[in-house]
Amino acid sequence: MTADGTICGVIDFGDLCAGDPAYDLAAVWLLLPEDTIGHFQAAYRSTVDPATVRRARGWAMARVVGGILIGDAGMHGRPGGKPTWGPPAHAAMQRLIATIG
Repeated sequence: MTADGTICGVIDFGDLCAGDPAYDLAAVWLLLPEDTIGHFQAAYRSTVDPATVRRARGWAMARVVGGILIGDAGMHGRPGGKPTWGPPAHAAMQRLIATIG
């Protein structure tokens, strides 16, 4: 959720069915600018241990690969393809790569 362009809350639907918090954290790399990732993780209510962060990166990478493939399909006119999905997926991959260490 945002107010005046600033994140003011997160609706966590994963709690409805005991989801892995790493799936929630994957959104950091998919949706937020690189300079806000640390702020989000610091504000996240549950404890974020290294294993959860690794799983989150895995979830994010799976979504990135899907976005790249859907974008490529769109660029080549294949069914189900959406060319607009490629650029944000590539940007998310760059954010993921930048935080590996």
